[in-house]
Amino acid sequence: MHQTFDAALGINLLHANQQGADHNRSHFDEWGIICFNIMSSPGAGKTALLERTLATLSDELKIAVIEGDMTTDLDAERLRKYGVPVIAINTGRSCHLDSKMVAGGIHRLEHEYNPSEFDLVLVENVGNLVCPAEFEVGEHAKVALLSVTEGEDKPLKYPIMFQEADCLLITKIDLAPYLDVDISQIEANVRQMNPDVTIIPVSAKTSEGLEAWFDWVRSQTSQQQQDCALHLLAKS
Repeated sequence: MHQTFDAALGINLLHANQQGADHNRSHFDEWGIICFNIMSSPGAGKTALLERTLATLSDELKIAVIEGDMTTDLDAERLRKYGVPVIAINTGRSCHLDSKMVAGGIHRLEHEYNPSEFDLVLVENVGNLVCPAEFEVGEHAKVALLSVTEGEDKPLKYPIMFQEADCLLITKIDLAPYLDVDISQIEANVRQMNPDVTIIPVSAKTSEGLEAWFDWVRSQTSQQQQDCALHLLAKS
């Protein structure tokens, strides 16, 4: 079937971005790092989640953050308070990070630190429920957040984000008693899009569910380290 110019251009852009993402991932694999792409709509609680994650896990894991925002570095400054490297990327009018932008962050990480000392890189993407899911940045896993304040229908209205997610955090569950929202229905709608996704309801304010999230991060990081060790062994 004949493609329009716009459709072909979109495919070419995604193909070029995927090549860059694969290149970024090869760097992470070489250094023994696992990378998570943290995605959500604006205000779902990405930065608050990362604050709690850094406060708990930075003593046991060596973590760096690549922080994407359209203009300011306000979120980056919030995360720097936890004593971890935070590389801020301003995207301007772009509504998502892409692999080329993240490659710039990786090069800064490589220039300023010894990347092989890190266990985990957390990429906080720009707040958007559409584009970030389509443009890989070199991550090993996609983590999506959905706040209870956004309602039950978002997984059905914005399916790609939830189809692509490896882990889905339902955030701000402390607000659920004050809203006309059913968390079990949110989970059911997510399962329609992605039956195998890990779903973890959490509250960064009350800490409910956070230990399950921390355990998921630990298990993924440990598995990546084992995979990298086996890969190096096979090459030797």
